[in-house]
Amino acid sequence: MSIASGLRGRHLTRRLTQLYAGLALYGASSAFFVRAGLGLEPWGVLHQGLAELTGLTMGVVLTIVGALVLLVWIPLRQKPGLGTISNVLVIGIALDATLALLPDVHGLAARIGLLVLGIVLNGVATGLYIAARFGPGPRDGLMTGLHRLTGRSIRLVRTAIEVAVVVTGFLLGGSLGVGTVLYALSIGPLAQFFLRLFAIPDEDTGSTVVASGTPKQAILRR
Repeated sequence: MSIASGLRGRHLTRRLTQLYAGLALYGASSAFFVRAGLGLEPWGVLHQGLAELTGLTMGVVLTIVGALVLLVWIPLRQKPGLGTISNVLVIGIALDATLALLPDVHGLAARIGLLVLGIVLNGVATGLYIAARFGPGPRDGLMTGLHRLTGRSIRLVRTAIEVAVVVTGFLLGGSLGVGTVLYALSIGPLAQFFLRLFAIPDEDTGSTVVASGTPKQAILRR
């Protein structure tokens, strides 16, 4: 095996590790919101409302919604990748598995701590799997697609999406709380920070751009 082949192999291994670690962590962080009981993240509010309506688990609903959101990609001209398909399959499983293992949390201090941990880990997870460059998940594809289309910042686009989703989830009967508001306001800046932190240089050029396009449209540039 040549040195170049070895480097390519390590590069791919790092990307795959980031992808699946990020997806598993995303599902686990969503379960933290449920156990904290102080309000779900916006998409969680939607998933919970639909779960109560249909009798399905939140993980199953998350998977179904993720597949449906892919239809919105068509007018945005987003192309699914390995990360997109893996997102649909892995996060829901991780969510249900974490809920099965994580006991109920009692005491306000412990619940607040779990909520804060869930918010931060969700931002970490978003940065990990998007920066792996196997394609964003269905929901984050909306973020990156609208970012390219409008030229608006990741912060603004992500926050707008979260607010719209939480209103829909509330109307379906999902649980709102202080955690919902904190997540909606903080996930945009957190996602942008961790995208930069976990950016993987391109194998050939050394660039850390996560989304291609004109300079004004690039999500990450250093």
